[in-house]
Amino acid sequence: MRFNRRLRWITVPVAVGVAFVLAGCTQQQLLGFLPTTRGATNHVDSVIGLWVTSWIVLLGVGVLTWGSIIWAIVVYRRRRGQAGLPVQLRYNLPVEIFYTIVPLILVLGFFAFTAKDQADIEKPVKADQTIEVFGKRWAWDFNYVDENVYYAGVQAPTKADGELDTSNLPTLYLPVGKNIEIKLESRDVAHSFWVVGFLYKKDVIPGKTNYMYVKPEKTGTYEGKCAEFCGEYHSSMLFTVKVVSQADYDAYIASLKQKGNTGQLGPTYNTNADGDTDQAAVTSGK
Repeated sequence: MRFNRRLRWITVPVAVGVAFVLAGCTQQQLLGFLPTTRGATNHVDSVIGLWVTSWIVLLGVGVLTWGSIIWAIVVYRRRRGQAGLPVQLRYNLPVEIFYTIVPLILVLGFFAFTAKDQADIEKPVKADQTIEVFGKRWAWDFNYVDENVYYAGVQAPTKADGELDTSNLPTLYLPVGKNIEIKLESRDVAHSFWVVGFLYKKDVIPGKTNYMYVKPEKTGTYEGKCAEFCGEYHSSMLFTVKVVSQADYDAYIASLKQKGNTGQLGPTYNTNADGDTDQAAVTSGK
């Protein structure tokens, strides 16, 4: 009887707390507080599933651990009238096997599911559109390879109050529903190309070309930034991604041609080891 009473005092508050938390979950909380929506790209849902499932499993481990601690505190506490230490248990083989095998299974499981999702995301696809991105201190250049036009980005300026002016950031346009191959290169130091709403980022390394494959499935505007500390104005290395219809994409490409932005921003004037500054060399691309 006393055992049942103790168990009730432990389980009832835990159950009420869990029910209260779950009942108050918003859509963002159900996404694990991730800054995106389901279906934004062909990879977003798998990343959300991995993230949310991992948290559920880890919260379960936490509840088990906290429950075991509380149980030990309550059940094996010193009673009134008792003197000295409670009975000490040095070894418990079943418990030791449990807390050795279960964490090992969890680690292997996390590794396996993460490796599977990463392999799917990194798998090369036949590209409908190829974009070449150059990271530079502290902005981005975008080459639309198939159309032979470019966009030269500049660093986000600072307002009079010291805040960043994000009204005119480098903007990358992507057509919705198309397989996009993004070639990532650096003009100077290591950067990282991160489209926050796509839930994926890729290192941009001097002297090496990395590739990112994505299929945007929802139109919209997404924030982008450099995720690798690259110097004094790293925080100003922002950009915007606009996923638009094919018609709007074609109109944007036409506007670049009207501005004379034909050709490609090549690597000719990448920063050298002697400290030369960045310059964007335009090649004919023919």
